[in-house]
Amino acid sequence: MNSYRRVTEPTVEWSVVESGIGPLLLAATSAGLVSVAFHARPDVRDAALARLRTRLGAEPLEAPGSPRLAEPIRRLAAYFAGERHAFGLELDWSLTTGFHREVFRELESGVPYGTVVGYGELAARVGRPEGAQAVGAAMGANPLPLVVPCHRVVESDGGLGGFGGGLETKRRLLALEGVLPQPLF
Repeated sequence: MNSYRRVTEPTVEWSVVESGIGPLLLAATSAGLVSVAFHARPDVRDAALARLRTRLGAEPLEAPGSPRLAEPIRRLAAYFAGERHAFGLELDWSLTTGFHREVFRELESGVPYGTVVGYGELAARVGRPEGAQAVGAAMGANPLPLVVPCHRVVESDGGLGGFGGGLETKRRLLALEGVLPQPLF
């Protein structure tokens, strides 16, 4: 009988961290940060982990001290402290493909801190000027919100538009970045 057992590193490591907008679930692979989930209460956390399990084909491992998560955690803390305006993290894009990936890459690299872009303008930037609704659908499917800043995408008439983390969270993020006035309370 062979007693050799192959030991492999977990594919997906995750942790819940506190932030200026409540608990966030962060998950990373060896390629980089793969998922961010807002309001990471137990029900949200369980749903996010189930999606990761299904989409990545691996059992996510809770790893609060993970070296894979250390830099994302540090950079998010600096962002919420107003000390960092760009994340500059290695990202694992494996949860997105096609048009959505094009939109997310443009959003991540082309819409800096303190600015906003309309759904239609973002669609035009990726070569689909008629694709404002498709951009909206992409925003709703963003596996890396905050880091891929879908909170910076707004309606052309000045409305906030939708947001998977809730409109109050979107308002708070835009206020942090100086786009909206800070709330009075």
